Amino acid sequence: MSFPAYPEYKDSGAQWLGQIPSGWASIPFGALFRRTKRTGFAGEELLSVYRDYGVIRKSDRDDNFNNASDDLSTYQLVEPGDLAMNKMKAWQGSLGISSHRGIVSPAYFVFSPRREFHPPFLHYLLRSPPYAAGYMTISKGIRINQWDVDPDHLSSLPVMFPSLDEQAAIAALLDRETAKIDALVAEQERLIALLKEKRQAVISHAVTKGLNPHAPMKDSGIEWLGEIPAHWSVRPIKKMATLESGHTPSRSRPEYWVEQECKIPWVTTGDVKQLRDGRTTYLHTTAVKISSLGLANSSARLLPKDTVFLSRTASVGFSGIMADDMAVSQDFAAWICGDELLPAYLLFCLRSMSSVFASLMIGSTHKTIYMPDIEALVIPHPPVEEQQRIVDSILSGKEASEDLLDSCQAAITLLQERRAALISAAVTGKIYVRGLVDAPATAELEAV
Repeated sequence: MSFPAYPEYKDSGAQWLGQIPSGWASIPFGALFRRTKRTGFAGEELLSVYRDYGVIRKSDRDDNFNNASDDLSTYQLVEPGDLAMNKMKAWQGSLGISSHRGIVSPAYFVFSPRREFHPPFLHYLLRSPPYAAGYMTISKGIRINQWDVDPDHLSSLPVMFPSLDEQAAIAALLDRETAKIDALVAEQERLIALLKEKRQAVISHAVTKGLNPHAPMKDSGIEWLGEIPAHWSVRPIKKMATLESGHTPSRSRPEYWVEQECKIPWVTTGDVKQLRDGRTTYLHTTAVKISSLGLANSSARLLPKDTVFLSRTASVGFSGIMADDMAVSQDFAAWICGDELLPAYLLFCLRSMSSVFASLMIGSTHKTIYMPDIEALVIPHPPVEEQQRIVDSILSGKEASEDLLDSCQAAITLLQERRAALISAAVTGKIYVRGLVDAPATAELEAV
């Protein structure tokens, strides 16, 4: 769908905005919003500010692992129509006009309206890519991930302000078109989930049943395994691999963590995100490195390449293989495989044991599997030659499935780029939308 432009434009006065329609007003942020800090509402519902969604109820998502404070009295009340902003991540889009009443962190900025506007339009506008760039120009700090929006500069930030009717028209068009794009993205995400589910089923079948569908079977005596090939055994991992546990030395000792001295890869929960989708087999880099002195003052030790590790705290159950010599934090267990066990075979066994890990986890909010339970883990054990054939088969199948996953992800990326481009063009007046709101829904959205 292509859109016409406005007949005349004028300079917005902000380089990151460029030109705007000549009939639009440009109002300072401070004339639209007043910063407010209403506290003492601990009984109200907790809200979260998401980069991808804006302000939502914390209970509506299960992927927010930020724990609220025990004392909610300092949390700030947000009313419907208020703007809530994560001041450190505004440039990433972590802000939005709220549709809910609730409370947010005392570290956020909360603004109440000074004048009437169409909330969905301002929500789209203030979260759009041009405004993300604008927030970056008025943020300051030593590190980019710790930049704070400067409140004084924010008050003078120009906000595009067409008539209320035009605000409503733009928002209505964006609601319609983004809903179609979101539906296409959701379709691709469902396909990705199905591909991952199928891939995991193939892996689980290979490491528990083998590759020969005609092999005689026997009862393993283990509930999660069921029957296994008759010539296999069931053995504790610790009988075939040396079990190691990690440790983190004091964070208050800067000499352990001095950047120029830190060269030893240190596996932490921050690295789990590389393993979440199951595509990463070998971990090549870590988010944190430690110095030799720091390692020497911990109970952990440097583990050799091909060591298999498993997260046992917080993000429980994620596993990988070290691509180089590394050490692990206390949140991990690790195995150095002996001659009877291939690291890749152990890895795929661990990735098939999610039900086992779920039964072993202890704790309500901070899930943990304790080391005695790690020590007791058992796996099916075929001969090494058969382990290698199983690994080769899994890796061959993974390559084909990952090509499909890449195609789905590329489609999602393109759709999201088009969505962002459409929003940017509409809210900054690069396209004229009046009269298009009641037009028939398009079957396909062309790049703006």
